[in-house]
Amino acid sequence: MRCTNMKSTNTGKWMLLLGCFTALPLPVNANEDEHFNRVIERAQELAEHTYQAPEESLPPALQDVNYDTYRQIRFAPEKAYWRDESLFNLQLFHSGFIFQTPITLNIIENDTVTPLPFSSDDFQYDDDAQALLEQDLTGSGHAGFRLHYPLNNEDYADEFAVFLGASYFRLTGQGQTYGLSTRGLAIDTASPEGEEFPAFREFWLYKPGADDDEITLLALLDSPSLSGAYRITLHPGEQTDAEIDARLFARSDIAKLGIAPLTSMYAFGEASDERPDDFRPQVHDSDGLLIHTGANEWIWRPLSNPKNVHTSSFVDDAPNGFGLMQRQRNFDRYLDMEAQYHLRPSQWVAPIEPWGAGHVELVEIPTPDETFDNIVAYWVADEPLKAGESRKLHYHTYTLNGVPEAHTLGQVIRTRHGTANIPGTGVDNALKRQFIVDFQGGQLNDIAADQPVELEISTQAGEVSASHVMPLPDNAWRASFRIESHNEPSDIRLRLMLNGQPISETWNYVWYPDA
Repeated sequence: MRCTNMKSTNTGKWMLLLGCFTALPLPVNANEDEHFNRVIERAQELAEHTYQAPEESLPPALQDVNYDTYRQIRFAPEKAYWRDESLFNLQLFHSGFIFQTPITLNIIENDTVTPLPFSSDDFQYDDDAQALLEQDLTGSGHAGFRLHYPLNNEDYADEFAVFLGASYFRLTGQGQTYGLSTRGLAIDTASPEGEEFPAFREFWLYKPGADDDEITLLALLDSPSLSGAYRITLHPGEQTDAEIDARLFARSDIAKLGIAPLTSMYAFGEASDERPDDFRPQVHDSDGLLIHTGANEWIWRPLSNPKNVHTSSFVDDAPNGFGLMQRQRNFDRYLDMEAQYHLRPSQWVAPIEPWGAGHVELVEIPTPDETFDNIVAYWVADEPLKAGESRKLHYHTYTLNGVPEAHTLGQVIRTRHGTANIPGTGVDNALKRQFIVDFQGGQLNDIAADQPVELEISTQAGEVSASHVMPLPDNAWRASFRIESHNEPSDIRLRLMLNGQPISETWNYVWYPDA
């Protein structure tokens, strides 16, 4: 049992229940729906009372562990739970370093709930970390966990999911390495008041059977503004899928509730205005935001590493999905054998129950290098979540290498821009820019070079000139144009058309002349 706030008040009994996440146990014997309903009840009960932050109550030996020492604490693979009983196995993360608040873990087997206690025997303490074994580690708890499954061959259980820190979790599919992250929720991201980070406080993992190819877990989420109950069903494979079924209960009004948030990194790429002194041509976990609107339009927005925070909204009604994509998958686009950015997954979000009116929001934050995640995308409903209200969420989020199957249009494969000055004229116009956007694939594979392909282009600011479309080798097509803007951002949209119908996705880009 892990308690957080034991303050005695005239409602001291209730405060005790809030402070001890295991003080309200799930039914010992129950089916999956009954377990989930009980977590929903707990989330609702929490939301009816003042938020109580969990205390950082690690043993003193772990409170000041630095990064290097923390890396020397590793879970012992031979101690993996279920490794001889299932295709899945479970491994744990030690608390310490930045993980000062342990989570509570439980296993559900044959509908019976059993707590999973901390044991130092589960871990290897190497080098400087060996000294920790001489200390009292009682109360250490776990920082998170990871799940393994034979993704790439039958003889090895690959790590495919990790839950570690706040409400963050990461997924990989076949042949992929970890890249972007997803979160349970995002609250007030890029807001003047500051962002709130909800956290998963307790998990219940259903022990998988010997031949199961999916695993289900329940999670209790809590934060100052709301509480929530989550049921997450993970199906690892070529496209590792997480089906999210959640109930949210608001303690207070929430100005901006980010649904299905994806967090990634973009340091520099082919369209970057400034590049570091680096042998690698590109460094990013994701290179663009893809949106499938409720009106069946596919929109591609290349990502950037801006000088100032940029927030973009894509207004929609009942979107079909969105995702942060790593579209460029050739090694020669990155030349990085250590980070292997060409193997980072794309991730798609698709509602199971319609989301209604709202907008996809993209936040791009300046970052000096690749060590910081600086890209966030999520859905924000027009209908706010107010104190005392609840909301149901049901959606898929899954990894992929290409694009969703429904996307059959030509895709942007390259965005480049540079000076629009004409060599030899001596004219220097810093407010004019030349862009080229190349498309390939989808319907373009069946269109001959002599077909009357047209360019549809528009901008909310700036003057477009010299717009042109031409065929390229390998069934590719190039759109080119110049734009002039007088110190005002230009929001540009273009797509390829044939006989009045779109044959490519819509390329959307914001050019900042002062960049």
